[in-house]
Parts: sequence; structure tokens; C-alpha cells
Amino acid sequence: MTDTLERREARHLIASNKVEGTAVYNRGGERLGTITHFMVDKVSGRAEFAVMEFGGLLGIGTDRYPLPWDMLTYDVDRGGYVADIGKARLDEAPRYSDVEPAYDRDYEDMVETYYRDRPGPFI
Repeated sequence: MTDTLERREARHLIASNKVEGTAVYNRGGERLGTITHFMVDKVSGRAEFAVMEFGGLLGIGTDRYPLPWDMLTYDVDRGGYVADIGKARLDEAPRYSDVEPAYDRDYEDMVETYYRDRPGPFI
């Protein structure tokens, strides 16, 4: 199965099912969470947000954090994505638990504003 997936991928592309479940770290190497899925623009096909799970135990009390896709960098050595944000900064970050929000323009703007209008690094 792994060989089949690897043959279907180009050097700069990755299959969506391999992104889901990938770890997210901060710049200090601390694991923040795991990507559960991502939001893709229907028209352009561009990934806009990665949704990261953080917290909870065995899926109970787990929060999901939409992160702007362009704030993630893939780190080959870690085998995961790196974001310039720390766990303490996630305390105030936009998130949801059970009911996925409507990803309308207001919600997208709110998420973008949270991450873009505050000077980094977010530790």
C-alpha cells in the first residue's frame, strides 16, 4: 500500500490521506497536535486551512484549530509540519469541538486576523 501511495505522489505533491494524521510541531520541536483534515477552495483547489486536533483524551474533549495553510512548513526530518506558534498561544486561538463552523468569509477573516495581526513568534 505504501509503495502505491508513494508512486502516486510527485516530489512536491502529497496525497490528502497522507496529510491527515500528520503531526504539527512548533519551531522549538514541541508537538502541538495532528492534522485531521484540511479545507480546500472549491474553485482554485488551493488548500486554505489545515485543521489540527489538540487536547482531549481518546477523542473526548478534543479541540480542532483551523490554521492558515501558508503558516505551515513541512519538515522532512520531523516528518511533520512546523508552525510558528506555541501551545500557550493556542489557548486563545479560534477553535471548535463538535460542530464544525461554517467556513464563510467572516469566519475565515477571523481566523486569518488572529494569526496575521499579532507579531510572532507565537510561543
